[in-house]
Amino acid sequence: MLTRTPAEQRTLLVNISWQTFKAMLAEMGSERLTRLAYDSGTVEIMTPLMPHENSNRLIEVFVGVLCEELGLEIKRTGSLTLARDDLWRGGEPDSSYYIQNEALVRDKEHIDLKFDPPPDLVLEVEYSRSIIDKLSLYAAMGIPEFWRYNGYVLRVYKLELGEYQESNSSLTFAPVTVKEIPKFIQESRKVGELTSTRNFRNWVRQQLGNSK
Repeated sequence: MLTRTPAEQRTLLVNISWQTFKAMLAEMGSERLTRLAYDSGTVEIMTPLMPHENSNRLIEVFVGVLCEELGLEIKRTGSLTLARDDLWRGGEPDSSYYIQNEALVRDKEHIDLKFDPPPDLVLEVEYSRSIIDKLSLYAAMGIPEFWRYNGYVLRVYKLELGEYQESNSSLTFAPVTVKEIPKFIQESRKVGELTSTRNFRNWVRQQLGNSK
């Protein structure tokens, strides 16, 4: 089944074993545009188109600005394959970041969730909704914070007692109101990405100044 949107394409494969999914990951390799997710025998293959990737890249820039202004270190791990053999679940978010646990993976070229902590923050850009329940998927992996952007609204979820609860504030970047990030994405289409990034940085500084 193929769902087409202006931002992404999604292909679903059903009745796929976990072993077959792992073989698909190995055969397809890491140098690809597609992102895969697996849950309960269903594989979703998402191919991002330009609006999807543009939003993803801009949010990554803004995350970097937030870390700089808050004095936080960061390790960007992109569409890191998050696969847990003990759960038979796997996913590849649009972006993932180690921030609180950055020091634990700073010098690592390969992340193994058997031994390493999961990312502190993952982002999914979903102009069309995934058939796989990403809230359940990433909560099962113990990822503390999950962002979902649909082209208009950025939803922020915090992991509490094994389940995600939607929140108005970020676990990682409080007291900045990160849910206002979409207005800077929209602004970039009028004034350009560098100007919008400068405006975002100034806005973050105002937020931090007002919180003191």
